[in-house]
Amino acid sequence: MRISLPSLAELRDTQADISRFRERILVVQAVVLVCFVLLLTRLAYLQIVRHDDLLEQAENNRTAVLPTVPPRGTIMDRNGVVLASNYSAFTLEITPSKVKDLETTINELAELVDIQAKDRRRFKRLREESKSFDSLPIRTRLTDEEVARFSAQRYRFPGVDIKARLFRQYPFGELASHVIGYIGRINAKEKERIEDDDELGNYRGTEYIGKLGVEQRYERELHGITGVNQVETSAGGRATRSLSSRPAIPGQNVVLSIDIRLQKMVEDLFGNRRGALVALDPNTGEVLAFVSKPTFDPNLFVDGIDVENWQMLNESMDKPLLNRALRGTYPPGSTYKPFMALAALTTGKRSASAITQDNGSWTFGGHTFRSHGDSGLGPVDMVRSIVLSSNVYYYSLANDMGVDTIHDFMKPLGFGQITGIDLPGEVRGILPSTDWKRNYYKRPEQQKWYAGETISLGIGQGYNNFTMLQLASATATVASGGMKYTPRVVKATQDALTHAQSAVTDTAPVNLGFNPDHIAVVRNGLIGVATSGTSAQVFAGSAYQSAGKTGTAQAVTIGQKEKYNASKLGEYQRDHALYMAYAPADAPQIALALVVENAGFGAAHAAPIARRVFDYWLQGQYPSPEDILATQQGQSSRPIGTPRAKQDIVLDPKKASDGLR
Repeated sequence: MRISLPSLAELRDTQADISRFRERILVVQAVVLVCFVLLLTRLAYLQIVRHDDLLEQAENNRTAVLPTVPPRGTIMDRNGVVLASNYSAFTLEITPSKVKDLETTINELAELVDIQAKDRRRFKRLREESKSFDSLPIRTRLTDEEVARFSAQRYRFPGVDIKARLFRQYPFGELASHVIGYIGRINAKEKERIEDDDELGNYRGTEYIGKLGVEQRYERELHGITGVNQVETSAGGRATRSLSSRPAIPGQNVVLSIDIRLQKMVEDLFGNRRGALVALDPNTGEVLAFVSKPTFDPNLFVDGIDVENWQMLNESMDKPLLNRALRGTYPPGSTYKPFMALAALTTGKRSASAITQDNGSWTFGGHTFRSHGDSGLGPVDMVRSIVLSSNVYYYSLANDMGVDTIHDFMKPLGFGQITGIDLPGEVRGILPSTDWKRNYYKRPEQQKWYAGETISLGIGQGYNNFTMLQLASATATVASGGMKYTPRVVKATQDALTHAQSAVTDTAPVNLGFNPDHIAVVRNGLIGVATSGTSAQVFAGSAYQSAGKTGTAQAVTIGQKEKYNASKLGEYQRDHALYMAYAPADAPQIALALVVENAGFGAAHAAPIARRVFDYWLQGQYPSPEDILATQQGQSSRPIGTPRAKQDIVLDPKKASDGLR
């Protein structure tokens, strides 16, 4: 046998292969070593540097912190009558992100639970406003039978659950709805505001927030403080046991200064007519009644109002959603004359005894301003000008004073100003001046103030536009002798557990410094209106002496050569009826201002409502049913029938379940 030996070249190749193999082994060993070092480094980092953080994460995977939403505080009137409260009910809710086929799921649920078209529309709207992982109600206020039917079939519906929730209810429905307001689901804009106010933690789990009125203004007090409950969870995320908890602190109750029986009486006296009334305590600024007609049912908004009801409210010519007492502006008409008289005395433009000849009209710059037809009132001094409501007297006075002098006097009284009432959404109205017109209009020819524009201001017409809140506040200031109080509707807050009350901090009153003699002149004129003037028949036989002034304000402008004829005008073009007053005249306890839209003469339609408010507040009398009916129809003067004691009037709460789901 012959054996061949490797050549030198082959030996060299073998040596090279062995060398490369050894190099590769070394590289692999180096890589393994580096990886091992990195692994040790990472392990050290996780075990030492991030130990606390990872331990917390692990604990969080084992535990969950659940928010406990506090019960919302109740709202009650000054006598403890509950106007907004909570009740518990079951809700069928869907988390869209956990449901594969949403439409099919809803259809199958409808076989177990009554789900109507409006429920589907509301759910669709909520989906558009919410995130997919939010739990959204498809039906609220389930019956016990519906709860039982779903519970038996719950396994078929992943992502669907029944939850027990507190629901807001307004037991008296439309009564005082503009004051109380309502709550609704938190929207994106409100979430941003909550975040900006650094209150996101306190609103965890909260789905509803105050949207209007006291519910909105006192949201922080009514909401309370959210509690937490730390629980241990299973691998499936279900709570197994409670570890620790901090109970929620219920929201505070809010006590209004409003007397809800008085509020109900006034709303009934308006009937189907539109208008507003504000009644104040002139010695404190407390709001005793705050009426805007027509009203609306706040229960409709709690779960999201349906399209039909929204269209009905939003598109109605009567504008039931408009808070006329707070946001409706009107020319004050002749109710402005007492303030003009006080302005004349204070500025020295007119003395109380100065005589003006009222011949029925007044001409300025070729324009004739009418007053009481063609007969006139003859010679009138200041008191007589108020009692007989002389237009000529105040045309002349306005011309003598000028627009800016009028503006500067009326501004501290609150005309055309924000009163500061504790309700959101107040409007300023218009107290005209040369500066106002210059800033309001854009074209130079519109910015100039013409002397003839001043004349109508004296009788509360022209550019003048104020709220009934402003007129009532100014009336209360005159009634108190010049002390101006900030109006408020909330009297106190109340601890939900101890019922201890804390009075709301008052804004210090402002003394406008009126001369008592000047106030006395105006008061004599206002008393004369109620004793021998335009409202004398209405207040005949009253057990107290009141002081007031009727007003009739144009809703549309009537031409110089035309005469007002209500029968030729549409309903919304007719004059407004106004009245401002306080009582008793010598020691006022209540002051008010009201307007009945497009009703005509203030003495016929507004003053009768004021008489019944004073009878209620000062004598405890509630009008008879026939008297209420006559007043609703504008056919009353002094009260008729046998009045009832106000304490005998039992309010009938509207059941939260009536007509609601």
